[in-house]
Amino acid sequence: MYNYKLIEQEENKTNKFHEKRIMAFDNLESKLEDIKKLLRLGKIETIKYYRENPNSYDVVIGTDLIEDYIKDINILLNRE
Repeated sequence: MYNYKLIEQEENKTNKFHEKRIMAFDNLESKLEDIKKLLRLGKIETIKYYRENPNSYDVVIGTDLIEDYIKDINILLNRE
């Protein structure tokens, strides 16, 4: 009986760990949806800024850095 309880507890720990790891994907997908909205707003803000300042070379949103981060994420997720 004692061994049974230990095995059952270990299985519960494993199941909880698996559930947590899988739920993390839902959380990340939600954050990506938020980022997509922010990118759209950033594009609109950039267009507005350049229309108001046609001779400007200012960087309104750091898209180069964002692109680098996205490339890193892509590398982490690409399992080829």
